[in-house]
Amino acid sequence: MQVWPGEAYPLGATYDGAGTNFAVFTEAAHRVELCLLHDDGSETAVELRESDAFVRHAYLPGVMPGQRYGFRMHGPYDPARGLRCNSAKLLLDPYAKAVSGAVSWGEEVYGYHFGAPDRRNDLDSAPHTMTSVVINPYFDWGDDRPPRTDYHRTVIYEAHVKGLTMTHPGLPEELRGTYAALAHPAIIEHLTKLGVTALELMPVHQFVNDHRLVDMGLNNYWGYNTIGFFAPHNAYASWGDRGQQVLEFKSAVRALHEAGIEVILDVVYNHTAEGNHLGPTLSFKGIDNPSYYRLTDDPRYYMDTTGTGNSLLMRSPHVLQLIMDSLRYWVTEMHVDGFRFDLAATLARQFHEVDRLSSFFDLVQQDPVVSQVKLIAEPWDVGEGGYQVGNFPPLWTEWNGKYRDTVRDLWRGEPRALAEFASRLTGSSDLYQDDGRRPLASINFVTCHDGFTLHDLVGYNDKHNEANGEENRDGESHNRSWNCGAEGETEDPEVLELRARQMRNFFATLMLSQGVPMISHGDEFARTQRGNNNAYCQDNEVSWLRWPQSAEGAPAEGASSGEALLEFVRAMVWLRRDHPVFRRRRFFHGRPVEGTAQDELSDIAWFTPEGSEMTQRDWDSAPASALTVFLNGNAISEPGPRGERIADDSFLLMFNASPGRWTSRCRSTTAGSGRWSSTRPARTGCRRVRARRWRPATASPCRTAA
Repeated sequence: MQVWPGEAYPLGATYDGAGTNFAVFTEAAHRVELCLLHDDGSETAVELRESDAFVRHAYLPGVMPGQRYGFRMHGPYDPARGLRCNSAKLLLDPYAKAVSGAVSWGEEVYGYHFGAPDRRNDLDSAPHTMTSVVINPYFDWGDDRPPRTDYHRTVIYEAHVKGLTMTHPGLPEELRGTYAALAHPAIIEHLTKLGVTALELMPVHQFVNDHRLVDMGLNNYWGYNTIGFFAPHNAYASWGDRGQQVLEFKSAVRALHEAGIEVILDVVYNHTAEGNHLGPTLSFKGIDNPSYYRLTDDPRYYMDTTGTGNSLLMRSPHVLQLIMDSLRYWVTEMHVDGFRFDLAATLARQFHEVDRLSSFFDLVQQDPVVSQVKLIAEPWDVGEGGYQVGNFPPLWTEWNGKYRDTVRDLWRGEPRALAEFASRLTGSSDLYQDDGRRPLASINFVTCHDGFTLHDLVGYNDKHNEANGEENRDGESHNRSWNCGAEGETEDPEVLELRARQMRNFFATLMLSQGVPMISHGDEFARTQRGNNNAYCQDNEVSWLRWPQSAEGAPAEGASSGEALLEFVRAMVWLRRDHPVFRRRRFFHGRPVEGTAQDELSDIAWFTPEGSEMTQRDWDSAPASALTVFLNGNAISEPGPRGERIADDSFLLMFNASPGRWTSRCRSTTAGSGRWSSTRPARTGCRRVRARRWRPATASPCRTAA
């Protein structure tokens, strides 16, 4: 075999049409072997003798796409100094663009013996671990263009590749649960009819099923256990894992873009699947443990702000390079449109505390590629001071956990001052205005993958996670949920009617709020997880979306309520898309806006259920649970794309989460005399009006959206 010196950049395996260049960073190992793996189980070892700035490299003519490979690191195994090199362990390339196979759990993939954690384990891991794959980078993207949907027009749909597609009756069985299924017309039609503009995929980076879960007969279904930051997860490919997963993912992105749907990836750059000092040796740990991981004062152990056993070392230039190279790769080569960063507060921990000015944010800010896509933070982690909602830099948007909590509290009847709900409804200016951000920095959501589904939020007071095998100890215990009078499934028609109304209330509130709405997949069908609020390990019907239509198009048994909710959700999404007053790009002024058509009227006004303007006493009223808000469509201050004035209908929104009767009296120039009242609890309403002069008077009818 010919071995040429090759180049130190780019890292990973790079095929150029005639051969492949291999490059890997390690400061810990003193000798590196590239191992080419053959289908008969044998391997060919090539020593990487060339080294530039601790990058070992070589070029191998004739090595083609589909070739499996790994690295063996010869160096010190001294955990007391944080060093865990072990040439018996075949290691994944941190820059592998594809990964083949899965881990076969046993003592062979660990760096120590189970009975003696301090003793080095020299069992060969090659037959039991995953392998890196050389890929063909060439792909016909045709006329693919990123949709580049503005945030104020964005509706995000959070989904799991497998969970979204596994039971769809219109999909061929061989495609279900795969990237190819995302590109199927049946899935794309559902998303476009719903009004979705962005599909946010739960982790598709190559991840590992934990040893513990496999022993229990479960899987790491969610995928927040990354081992390959450049590789699409191979189990989601329908026709092979020797690079086919890359082509299939690209094809899915291309199809979604053709439908005008952006693709956002949920990415996990805060930790890896190698766990703590008792975890396996799969890649980073054996290549250069102290360069990749945050170690404690005793280098045998790992600092953990993620709850997974380890945290990546965010002040290491090699970790920062890895993350930025990965992000750029997914944008430039895989054509994705943005990222949602899991436990993003950990990325800001350059030292111990969360640092808004950490190196990671500096790199993102100045990067000409990454800075131009959607960047969404999950603004917390499990470390000290990790809850950072509202504290990310101006370039970023955030999952607004305070929005979720406040809206849940309102509709479950929790006594709370209305001022906070009003702030969440209007874009959370208290969180984002001070640093120059706008309402669109708030990613609004009521439910997501983590926690109850919407159906379960109104059907369970308590979590029911027994199927996870942890005696119901896992998952959040304070869910801000209300079962509407019966725990779990029931046939009581009054309870079912109230639950259906509550789900409509949540969706209406979400779509009428300023900011960017996010829907959790299946909530539009009232998907249930049977009270499981931590279904991370349930790769089965508990987590998979149960589509309410059969292959023939007839409603599935028991799906009528899901069909009704789906129609309501579609109507609310399209109402929002049709009316810019619900998706403003600037915060409300709370006073008349100069230069608008009716500059004598405020752009927003708040009223009590009796029709009088809200006073400070009303705002501070702890048991308050109902209010009315007037949105002036003729007082939108931000201009259109060509500088034109934006005008819209004006709307009156009525929110009533009280269990008693609410009679509202109001006056509108578009309706005759009349009166709207509700004797039912938990109701939200919306009516379009023309903005003239507003004053309390005898009522005109205000229809309820819910």
